[in-house]
Amino acid sequence: QVQLVESGGGLVQAGGSLGLSCAASGRTFRRYAMGWFRQAPGKGREFVAAINRSGAGTYYADSVKGRFTISRDNDKNTVYLQMKSLKPEDTAVYYCAADSGPPGSMQVSHYDYWGQGTQVTVSS
Repeated sequence: QVQLVESGGGLVQAGGSLGLSCAASGRTFRRYAMGWFRQAPGKGREFVAAINRSGAGTYYADSVKGRFTISRDNDKNTVYLQMKSLKPEDTAVYYCAADSGPPGSMQVSHYDYWGQGTQVTVSS
C-alpha cells in the first residue's frame, strides 16, 4: 500500500513557473515507477510525465516536453514536477501516481495508487 500526497499547486500567470511535489508513505517508494497526470474541467485524465525507479529514465507528453521536468528523490520518498513557461491550457488538477509495472506508461489504468490531486491554475 502506498499513500501519495501532492502539494505545491496554486495560481500563476502565463509564462511563470511552479513546482509540484508528491510525498509517498512507506518504505517501498523506490519499487514504483512514478507518473504525473492532469485533468482539466470536463476532460479526461491525461498523461503528463513519468519516471523510472532509479530516476535515470524520464518520459513526457509532447505538450509539456521542454517545459516540464520530472524528478525523484528516493531517500525522501518524493517525486517532483517542475513546470516552466506555463500556459493557460496547463490549468488542471495534477495527480501523481505509482506504477508497479514497467516505467513510462501513459495509461491511467496501469497505475496502482493515486494522490488526491493539487490544483494548478494559469491565468492569461
